[in-house]
Amino acid sequence: MKKIVVLTGAGMSAESGIKTFRDAGGLWEDHDVMEVASIDGWYKDPLLVLEFYNQRRKQLAEVHPNKGHKALVELEKHFDVYIITQNVDDLHERAGSKNILHLHGELTKVRSTGNEDMIYDIGAGELKWGEKCEKGYQLRPHIVWFGEPVPMIMEAAKITEQADILIIIGTSLNVYPAAGLLDYASYRIPKYLIDPNASDDGRINNVTIIRQEAGTGVPALVKELESKFATV
Repeated sequence: MKKIVVLTGAGMSAESGIKTFRDAGGLWEDHDVMEVASIDGWYKDPLLVLEFYNQRRKQLAEVHPNKGHKALVELEKHFDVYIITQNVDDLHERAGSKNILHLHGELTKVRSTGNEDMIYDIGAGELKWGEKCEKGYQLRPHIVWFGEPVPMIMEAAKITEQADILIIIGTSLNVYPAAGLLDYASYRIPKYLIDPNASDDGRINNVTIIRQEAGTGVPALVKELESKFATV
């Protein structure tokens, strides 16, 4: 069974109604991104950061997986599929995908500021200042902020190395370290880039570019891959 590795970014969830700071020129719900999504912002005003992510969880609870998310689940019928996402939403999980690695953390979880392995699922709930883990440390959003290392990047690199087919959806892959994952994929394997604003700059070899939104481009590609490579 062929292994398909899927790299997804903000464009994957855009049709579900999830916005990113890039939609508003560096603003996120009227906040400068460095105020609410950086480790410096957390140290400067943790109450603002907590409220910002509380509101984002509320928004996430009101949206749903789109046709692109659901189409990726269909791939699992015929392929070994692993999704590496830069998104912090849980739409891949809610659609039904099984193997998902979140590079930048998960919005529906919080963790201890004293022990990063102490992680708690709070769903759409609120996190308030003063809420602590069992060891007495303040809880914080389980998000990889600007200014912090990306702990899952090497695991993602190992997965990408094993790909027989690579699909990139809704991301420019211009931001490192995520952009570096392309270097781990074999130059021999077929690659597909789905993004309405994709540019053919020659950076990705052996690539087929599909200039469509995820909700349209992903289902069409899934059908094509099933007809070309699927094994029963």
